[in-house]
Amino acid sequence: MNEKKVALVTGASRGIGRATAVELAKDGYFVVINYKGNEAAARETLKLVQEAKGGGEIIKFDVADAAETKTCVGELVSRLGRIEVLVNNAGITADGLFMMMGEEEWNSVISTTLNGFYNVTKPLLREMVRAKKGAIVSVSSVAALMPNRGQANYSAAKAGLIGASRSLAAEVARFGIRVNVVAPGLIETDMIREAPVAEIKKVIPMARAGKPEEVAKVIRFLCSDDASYITAQVIGINGGMC
Repeated sequence: MNEKKVALVTGASRGIGRATAVELAKDGYFVVINYKGNEAAARETLKLVQEAKGGGEIIKFDVADAAETKTCVGELVSRLGRIEVLVNNAGITADGLFMMMGEEEWNSVISTTLNGFYNVTKPLLREMVRAKKGAIVSVSSVAALMPNRGQANYSAAKAGLIGASRSLAAEVARFGIRVNVVAPGLIETDMIREAPVAEIKKVIPMARAGKPEEVAKVIRFLCSDDASYITAQVIGINGGMC
């Protein structure tokens, strides 16, 4: 059994998840890097974690698959012991106008982001309660807080993540478990590859996209003992968008 403090980051093969894995490694965590399909990218994240003088491993499972997630997370806990930190980062987009949106586009986004939160968090919570310590950070989006044309499914999933996280925070605060949310704006990841970035920047007071590392550093803080009195909060990381 690994005696280091352990963190699980979902959707950690790239973007914000990758940057978060590296930041937590710098903070002394053994980082479990979850991915759904891109093993090469996950191994690249692991390499960066190791270059940051941290330990880690990769694990493949789809957070939207309840049975697979339960099995894989259970195996992690039995082998590594309590997972002290959970970052719910896995998410997908399937943009389109609501009137044209099919059930698959709606359900797939909800399943990954919102059902994924339930599927991963629930099996880890019991051990956190038993230890009376833990930190959970979920990655929402500015789309949960502002109107965003063509993203009704994504906005619903990310808003639901905020509601679920804050309610959970109220339930487990007395057990020493903190649950917070970050809501990034336009961040330089693969997810904005098709977005009209030049137009979007016009509504950002700082007039630039953020970097994954800028989000990851906030997540790292929220997972640390320096944030010991912070729970049920939603932290915007968006260059001043309101």
